[in-house]
This record gives sequence, structure tokens and C-alpha cells, in this order.
Amino acid sequence: MIYDLEKENKEILARYKDLITNTYRTLDEEQNKLIRKAFDIALDAHKDQRRKTGEPYIYHPIEVAKIVANEVGLGATSIACALLHDVVEDSEYTYEDLLKIFGKTIADIVSGLTKISAMNQQNISVQSENYRKLLLTLSEDFRVILIKIADRLHNMRTLESMHPAKQKKIASETAYIYAPLAHRFGLYSIKSELEDLSLKYNNPEVYNEILTKLETAKEVREKYVEEFTKEVSEQLKEENLNFTIKGRAKAISSIYRKMQKQNVSFEEVYDNYAIRIIYKSDPRNEKFLAWKIYSIVTDLYQSNPSRMRDWISQPRSTGYESLHLTVMGPDKKWIEVQIRSERMNEIAEKGVAAHYKYKEGYRKNNDDQRFESWVSEIRDVLDQQQNLSTSELLDNIKLNLYSKEVFVFTPKGEIKILPTGATALDFAFSVHSDLGTKCLGAKINGKLVPISYVLQNGDQIDILSSQNQKPKSDWLEFVVTSKAKSKIKNILNSEKNQHTTEGKEILQRKMRHAKLNFSDEEINGLQKFLNLKTSQDLYLGFQNGSFDIGDIKRYADGKSILSNIFQRFRKSNKEEYVEKVDSNLDMIVFGKDEERLNYSFAKCCTVIPGDKIFGFITISDGIKIHNDSCPNAINLRANYDYRVLQAKWVNAESFKNRVKIEIEGLDRIGMINDITAVISGSMNMDMKSMSISSNDGIFTGNINLEVKNKSQLEETFKQLKSINGVSKVKRL
Repeated sequence: MIYDLEKENKEILARYKDLITNTYRTLDEEQNKLIRKAFDIALDAHKDQRRKTGEPYIYHPIEVAKIVANEVGLGATSIACALLHDVVEDSEYTYEDLLKIFGKTIADIVSGLTKISAMNQQNISVQSENYRKLLLTLSEDFRVILIKIADRLHNMRTLESMHPAKQKKIASETAYIYAPLAHRFGLYSIKSELEDLSLKYNNPEVYNEILTKLETAKEVREKYVEEFTKEVSEQLKEENLNFTIKGRAKAISSIYRKMQKQNVSFEEVYDNYAIRIIYKSDPRNEKFLAWKIYSIVTDLYQSNPSRMRDWISQPRSTGYESLHLTVMGPDKKWIEVQIRSERMNEIAEKGVAAHYKYKEGYRKNNDDQRFESWVSEIRDVLDQQQNLSTSELLDNIKLNLYSKEVFVFTPKGEIKILPTGATALDFAFSVHSDLGTKCLGAKINGKLVPISYVLQNGDQIDILSSQNQKPKSDWLEFVVTSKAKSKIKNILNSEKNQHTTEGKEILQRKMRHAKLNFSDEEINGLQKFLNLKTSQDLYLGFQNGSFDIGDIKRYADGKSILSNIFQRFRKSNKEEYVEKVDSNLDMIVFGKDEERLNYSFAKCCTVIPGDKIFGFITISDGIKIHNDSCPNAINLRANYDYRVLQAKWVNAESFKNRVKIEIEGLDRIGMINDITAVISGSMNMDMKSMSISSNDGIFTGNINLEVKNKSQLEETFKQLKSINGVSKVKRL
């Protein structure tokens, strides 16, 4: 292909100029020189490289640097690192070269980014090892993660050129870890865009449907905002306030979550857009003016007290500050109104970067302490990492990424912020690990409660402890914070390892007495004989006295007979399995070459012919077929993409499958007859079971159907919805 190099060079310089003239922070001459030097090195390193779109590769680092400069809001060092983030990985420049040219800070940040990228290229056994690497950089330099989030955002914005399977893998990984991290760093705009783009590629039908409906409602929304603005502005101007009012549609992913959580359609989500009032203020009057605006709005419109959120008096642990209220607007429909100062708005947009811009003159101590306390908690978990699997580490950290928060008080009146659902035991661990491990109970507002007590906003909590107390396995069932979970697991694993070693020694002695060799073959045989999952269970059983020499003798006596039984069982089981799968071989094919392989259907989701599907190679149970919208799909693609297979229907009509549907509406005489007439009559479907209950004139029902294909199910839904009184039909 022939490229217009002169035109491209002009475009490169134009993009660079746009980068340095639109930075969130003001840059001095020295900082501009640093960025220019980084740009020149990046331009040289990527001079012969192109992206899959055919564009010069240098476009990518420039765009990542723009995101870092404008949307994340970092300074010159981070902008330079963003320009250089692929230099070591993709060119002949080395860490030592960058160290010599730019110094240790920039060289180390680029090195951190290179390590993460290198991990992403490998199909290692646990894909989430990438994220261990990513999260470990928390203890080195936050800028590594912030630049990585910017890199991922640009990749998501330019994902169209990728193969569909690769799109889903990257989108799943983004939803699984990068969006939660953006959220935790207070980058709410970036978090929403990452989630929306992930949904666009993971579930394009849903994404496009909501997008179309939002576009259709745009004119109505703009008219509504105009009317609201007119009414409120008059009152605010009378108070000499300096403000702007904006209306915005909520993120597509946010609307979709509400549809799923509340089990409603798009039309039933009553707050799918919000109005934001942003006002100018000096530090002293900031809080006072927020409540003044609140008072003006609630004088004009009826508010919903249950939907009131005050994150100004008590900001979130991310530093987010805003007043949220829901009012009955001009069209007599509920609408969310957000009230925040210009500073609060910048912190909501830029997160951690805006924190440090506004350090002077504001309530910096609380904000910074909350943010730093989260950081130290993550580091505490990482300190215990050698005893956790990577997926456990990631899950523990993710517990604290998206969780809503509860505010409680120490006996001295200090505020502690914990995730909603946190217990007295979580609180004890948040104060100190030793206090958590010795926790016996607590006094909440002077009343004695168990350690499993779930904390409520405003509780004052005093922990009771004992030197004789130690963690128990059932503690893991009610703690929710990553610090508590990791510490408990660490102690339990340490005890378990000690007991395992003791049990192994006991078993060795007893096997010698029974004249059996202590070998892998005998251990496996004894384990199967006693119906145990692992050899560790076997050792623990002998340590705690569950098994003794009698069990070993019974195993030795029946060994040969048992072996024959196992052999016959395996043979018959294998024949039965092959026969069952062979009959279905013409249904689904796998990979680019459309191979016919043995498979079975996953139990975590319902699959019917016509659904979008994928295959997943399990460790012990062959290939499992999952629906693309399976709740586990994002997890599987993000962590184990190398085990995901493209799958395609061949002969959908040859297969029937049961589907469970939920139906709801106004009860009346003859309703059941009308429903069965559609299913058994006009659609000629086999109804396997039906349960209907009625309460105060509202009926709900669950029906199990035998479905031939997706189009038959869709037509059934259409006809059921047309029945007089039916308000909702949903596939479970």
C-alpha cells in the first residue's frame, strides 16, 4: 500500500500541537521541553510501524498522551511516559537508554507499563496473572496504572479493526478490571466510557437497542432540560449565584445494569438521564451554597427523600463529592439532580489528579487520608499475595472497587468508611489485623452484638477481643473486605499446612504397619477409596482422627476387586458419553476450520439454537457451550481467553431445549386459558411445567417450555405480550 507520508507528517505534528495546547495542567517551558524530547524519541522508535488500521503507529501514543493530559489530568512526567509507553517493547530502545535520557522516574514508569504489556502477549496458565502484575504496580507508582487505563481507553475506542473474537476478549478484560480501577481512582467519565464500549462489543444487540432509544428520546430530553433550567435559573439568579445547568443521558451500561437489576424494560427505567447544577464558589462557602441550591430546587419541585444522597458532608472514599436528589420534574416524572461546585465536578471527572491540584485551601486532609487508606489496604492484601491464587487476589481487591459504602464511628468518634455489607469483624480488621484475629464480639451503640453483625450508617462500634481467640473458617462467610478475607485465609492456610504435614507423617507410619508403600499410586488409590477430592483432605483426615488404620486395611483388602470395578465403570461410562454426544455432532462446529468436536452444555446459562454462543475448554469435563450473554462470559474471556473457542450452529432444527420464562400482569378470569392457548395452540409448543400465583390482583408465573429455536421463542414472547393484562414476559 502507498502512503502519503507528507500528509501523515503534517497530521502527526497537528496532533502533537493539540496535545501540548490542551493540557489539564499549566506547563512551564521546562515541562514542554521534556514532552517534546519524549515525542521525538517516540517518533523515532515507531517511525516504521503501523497500526492494524494502516495508520502510523505514533498516532496511538499521542492519543494516549492526550487522554493522560486532558481526561485523566496528569502532569508533564506522565504525558512524557504516555508518549514513551510502547518504546521499550516495540523498538530497539532499552530501559538503560531511557534511564540515561530521562532519569529513573520516567524509565521506571515505562518499565512498569512494558511489564504489563509483555504479560498481555502471553497465553499463560492463569490469564489474570496480568492483573497481579498491574496491581503490584500500586506499591510502585500510581501513574503506571493511570497511564495503562488511558492506553486501554484508546484501544477500546479503536477496537473496530480487530477480529470479533479478539474484540470480545479485550472488551471482557476491560469490564473485568480496567473499568473498576478507573472507578476506584475517581475517573467516573472514563469508567462509564470503558463500560459502554465493553458492552458495545460483548453485547452489541443490547447496546444498539439502548443507544437507538436514547437518540429517539433526545429531543424530548433537551426540551425537558430547557424547561427545568428556565424555572430553576430564575431563582438561582435572584440569589446572585454563578452557575451552569447541564442535562445528560446516563451511561448505556448504567441503564442496562438497572434494567437487569430491577428486571424492567428501558421505558421503565425512570431516571435514565440526569441534570447537573455546577456552581462557582470559594472554599469557605462551598458547602453552604450546595445546600442553598438544594433548598431552591426542593422548593420548586417535590423531592423523593429515599433517593437523597449527601456526598458533600461525607465524601466517598474516592474523594467524590456531590449532592444527589430525585425530584418530580416539570413533566411530573422523577429526575435525578446533581449539585456540585466546579472543584467537586473536576474531582468527579479527573479523580486522583484533581485531588492534588486542589490540595491547598480545601478539606484536603480527609480526602487524601481516605484515598491513602484505600491504597494501604490494597498494599496489605498484596503483602499476603504469596498465599493467595491470582484469581483470589483479584477477587479480593475487586470487592472494594465497586462497593457502596457505610460510615461508622470508632469509640473516640473518628469516622471509618467500609463497604456496604461490612460486619463488626471487618471493622476490627480495618483498625488492625491483630484486633481482627482476636475479635470476640462488639458493642454497637452500647449494645452487645456478634462479630457477624452487619454495620449500619452512623453506628458507633467498640470491639471486644481476647488473646485466646483465633480465626475460624466460617469467618470467611460473613466478612466482605479484602483485608479481612486475605488475613483470615492466610492464617487458616498456615494452620492447614501445619496439620497437613502432621497428617502426612501419621499416614506414612500407618501405611508401613499395613505393609503398603507410601507412593503416589497408593495415595491416589486410598484417596479415591475414601471418596476424597485431594490428597490434602486425606492427610487432614488422618491428622484429625476421621480416618485410622482400619480404613487403610479395608482399602488394602479390597484393592484388586475395587480396581476391576473402577475399570468396568470407566469403560461403560465412556461408551455412554460418546454415544450421547455423537448424536449431537451435527449441531455445533468450532474454530475457523469448523471442526466437529465432543461437547456438552454449561449449567450456568440456558442455550437454545440461534443464540450467540462460544465453547470453553474445561480442565476435567471437555468443551462446555455457553451463551454469549452468560453471567460468567466476561470472567471466562478475561481470565482464560486461550481456552475460549469460536462456536457456530450447524443444524438448529435438530435440537430442542427447555427454557424457563417468567410472566407477570393483572389477574383476571381466563388469563391462564389465554396463556396456554398461545403456547400449546398457536405456537404448538410443549409446556413441561407451569406455576402461577396471584396476590392482590397481580399474577406472576414461571413456565418451562421445550423450544426448537430462538425465532420460535421470540414469536411466543410477542404473542404473550399481546394478551390483555400481561405486562412483562422475560426469559430466565
